[in-house]
Amino acid sequence: MFNRLSRRCFCTLAPRPWLFVGLGNPGDKYKGTRHNVGFEMIDAFAESQGIPMSTAHSKAIFGFVGEVPVFLAKPQTYMNLSGESTGPLAAYYKLPLNQFHDDMTLPCGVLRLHDKGGHGCHKGLKSVIYHFRGNREFPRLRIGIGSPPGQMDPKAFLLQKFNLTARQRIDEALQEGVDALKLLLFKGLAESAKRFNKEQKYKHLRVQNLPV
Repeated sequence: MFNRLSRRCFCTLAPRPWLFVGLGNPGDKYKGTRHNVGFEMIDAFAESQGIPMSTAHSKAIFGFVGEVPVFLAKPQTYMNLSGESTGPLAAYYKLPLNQFHDDMTLPCGVLRLHDKGGHGCHKGLKSVIYHFRGNREFPRLRIGIGSPPGQMDPKAFLLQKFNLTARQRIDEALQEGVDALKLLLFKGLAESAKRFNKEQKYKHLRVQNLPV
């Protein structure tokens, strides 16, 4: 279905289209790791809408939501080169981008929805900003995965799978993220971010000192 679409289908009378991109690494080796929660958010949203993530295009996997035009992408370029897929795709279809990525500065399972920002040393996000010619003004959903314990190497931490407690928190967060994305589509960024971030602020205070 995606291959039959063109830029001409997005006329001024149609609902505003969105491009939802989850950052992660392809392959079974990386499934369930902290670095792949962006992919998991895309899968959770796709499942909630009954979208089969099966069509490949522009180094990504796609689905399409009927009433509101939404493209769902999981770049297959590996994390550090995410912009090689995301940049050309958003530019060709002239789609506003919304991106989901892991964040070690947030407690596990806490989310934040922002309208813009830097890359915060996240290499996947850095690649996207580079391929957007330095433009940082696109929304992003940050998904807290917690921080490395003790002196653990951050790279090893990112590629580690969640334990049972952390997995439960992430699964809960994914459902909260799905609800936030639905709200975004129908209420817009400003209203949905204000409501969602207020709820997540209280969650942050509640879980920040809990062990995982």
